[in-house]
Amino acid sequence: MAKYIIPFHIRGAYQCRESQKMTNVKTDPNLMALINALKAETRSSGVGIWRDIALRLEKAKANWAEVNLSKLERNASEGDIVVVPGKVLGSGALNKKLTVAAYGFSESAKMKIEAAGGRNLTITELVKEMPKGTGVKIMR
Repeated sequence: MAKYIIPFHIRGAYQCRESQKMTNVKTDPNLMALINALKAETRSSGVGIWRDIALRLEKAKANWAEVNLSKLERNASEGDIVVVPGKVLGSGALNKKLTVAAYGFSESAKMKIEAAGGRNLTITELVKEMPKGTGVKIMR
């Protein structure tokens, strides 16, 4: 029996008729391009951190990391490079100079990171700057 997808959308996932299970199907082409690029980088360089981030981004968006600046302040050291497979939110204060890469940033988070002397990057920009992933911390 052929496997096919019912054409109606149910809470961010599609229902597969054959298995009757909910399966996440990403519809954002930019997100799919990022996930595929991260997996390709892992295959070409042999670095597992990019595959880990890709797998986290493949999960349902409700399960993505949402990290406040106060958590970055508590758990990161001065000069750290942190990647958030999700969104960085602007709640709290940040007094450390950090390089933060994430799929998304709130406007207040961007302003506070830059005001502290840090940098905010997309995950793609971080992969281009640091293909080996040395010293990169994943925050969730």
